Amino acid sequence: MLYALTQYLEHYYGGFNVFSYLTLRAILGVLTALLISLLVGPVMIRKLSAYKIGQTVRNDGPDSHLSKAGTPTMGGALILVAIAMSTLLWADLTNRHIWVVIVTTFLFGVIGWIDDYKKLVKRDPKGLHSRYKYLWQSLFALMIAVYLYKTASPIETTFIVPFFKEIHIQLGAIAYVLITYFVIVGASNAVNLTDGLDGLAILPTVMVGGALGIFAYASGHVGFSHYLGIPSIHGVGEVVIFCSSLVGAGLGFLWFNTYPAQVFMGDVGALALGAALGVVAVLVRQELVLFIMGGVFVMETVSVILQVASFKLTGKRIFRMAPLHHHFELKGWPEPRVIVRFWIITVILVLIGLASLKIR
Repeated sequence: MLYALTQYLEHYYGGFNVFSYLTLRAILGVLTALLISLLVGPVMIRKLSAYKIGQTVRNDGPDSHLSKAGTPTMGGALILVAIAMSTLLWADLTNRHIWVVIVTTFLFGVIGWIDDYKKLVKRDPKGLHSRYKYLWQSLFALMIAVYLYKTASPIETTFIVPFFKEIHIQLGAIAYVLITYFVIVGASNAVNLTDGLDGLAILPTVMVGGALGIFAYASGHVGFSHYLGIPSIHGVGEVVIFCSSLVGAGLGFLWFNTYPAQVFMGDVGALALGAALGVVAVLVRQELVLFIMGGVFVMETVSVILQVASFKLTGKRIFRMAPLHHHFELKGWPEPRVIVRFWIITVILVLIGLASLKIR
């Protein structure tokens, strides 16, 4: 909205042309979302506390989590509001990529909100039944995948293998839709599984989102994309505004979510942010790089899969508890140690992912 206003004012004063630069608007996106989060956060926490929308704790979980019972939850709504407002203010709203990421984030946020509402307000411990949750995730992801394929140019349906310049696989409709579906749904659930400790999920989300913003900027710039040997995708550079807003909103939320947390994200935030990372990776054609940079999310998801499979097949558990972060807690690691070490792993993996821009 403000971007459109500056474009109009540019006709009267040329200095407003500075707002046409993605880099400036990306910085403003970070700062705007951060400010919204910091201003709205205390109000939202008080409201959630007043309505007694608090966290429930698993009886079989680590004893240290018992003190978390009653902590305000559904704070992910704060992140989504900050992202949406900042993106709408600073992005080019005629760009279809912006609307794809906004709509995807909103749709998965709705699924998470319904799940949280059932658990925390209606006091239904099961929340939205997993069968229906997965059904709606699948429907939304397939809808998005089909739309993207129908509106894509040939370069936008090419599968890129990082670190190998010459390996570009042209995807047909079925392959493209399936890959897009699994990336969006998989990323959504992976972030949700990781969101089990104070700040554990949000900072890796911020780091991966910021890195994907760099890919979006480079892919949308003809000169940079040609130099780096990555797909040049018209208009996708605008997605950097969404990614920067995610970074600002995530850091603002971390202010309140850092150990010991004043508020938890809930499914409304985790499912939406995971889907957002997934769809951005699809738009910039870096699905495998997302797999690398989001290695912490992958480890958490794989630990759950292995634990369930092992218990069903052999009656034995591989880990003391899944997801993986609970395993380390039960081994005696203090919660802050688990969190910070997982953050450090994410920093390393994000740097490896970014290295694929040049090492090809």
